Amino acid sequence: MKEAYLARQLGGGVVQCQVCEHFCAISPGESGKCGVRRNKQGELLLTVYGRPVSLNLDPVEKKPLFHFLPGGQILSIGTYGCNFRCPFCQNWSISQQRDWEERADFAGRTASPEMLVDTCHQYGASMIAYTYNEPTVFFEYTYDTSKLAHEHGIRNVYVSNGFMSQATLEMLEPYLDGINVDLKAFTEEFYTEQCQGRLEPVKRNIRTIAQETNIWIEVTTLLIPTLNDSEAELRALTAWLAEVDADIPWHVTAFHPNYQRRDLPPTSQRALARAYDIGKEAGLRYVFVGNVSDVDRESTRCPECGRLLIQRHRYLVNENWDERGVCPDCSHAVAGVWA
Repeated sequence: MKEAYLARQLGGGVVQCQVCEHFCAISPGESGKCGVRRNKQGELLLTVYGRPVSLNLDPVEKKPLFHFLPGGQILSIGTYGCNFRCPFCQNWSISQQRDWEERADFAGRTASPEMLVDTCHQYGASMIAYTYNEPTVFFEYTYDTSKLAHEHGIRNVYVSNGFMSQATLEMLEPYLDGINVDLKAFTEEFYTEQCQGRLEPVKRNIRTIAQETNIWIEVTTLLIPTLNDSEAELRALTAWLAEVDADIPWHVTAFHPNYQRRDLPPTSQRALARAYDIGKEAGLRYVFVGNVSDVDRESTRCPECGRLLIQRHRYLVNENWDERGVCPDCSHAVAGVWA
């Protein structure tokens, strides 16, 4: 366990967690909404510190990050717990698990920040991703690891729902190099009913990251039939994202029936193509589809001349330029982190 870095005593042994926008007031013996931040005798502790339940080497495109060191290998770690309750969660077996302390995979694996950095060196990974579940809920683990990783020249990536507090983002900023934020929908109703969260803090954090930090940001929307796929909502979402920064890559990905929403059909190729077109019409320069095979809409083209620059087929990447980040035909500088 690790003492929380962002907490406030409220009196009577109650502690307010300040790591995400729920700001849970936690009584002794209780946990926050995420299930992994617990008040033990008036002290707030992270119970999954150094205890990843998922640890893998992935292509960076899997995060998905398409304009961040393409083709690179990234060490991906995740723990139990999440501060959202999405009934369509693709990683629900770890994010929504609440009896995790009794499971053998929790009891049997430890990985300190030092061990994670050593693993990167051992396998030639130049990046660490905090992913699979919401990394904000295991903030102290990610913070200590990312700080150490930076000292060793290793870059850090969050794959997040974007619901972290401003204080958390400020602490992370010096050590976080990239982030993919799930913009799950564009209505408060969706966030309240489907996620048990709120939209506005996510919008605030996307804008802050894009406009006030040096963190590279990409945004993903899982397109769920009947829940967030109306043309009006997609036009509002993409218009807002383009207003924040038209260079933010937007990934619109296919839903597959899972967890508590097996009643819905998978997203159709036609719906993804339409969302792709809406994003382009809104002025977004880089739009991609995901969770399906669509080489044309997975690939990066120069927004000025249309030259094919990076061809992707799932996680296979073929770069078509002499200098990364520069179109060989028109010399347009393509937004991204290329070195």
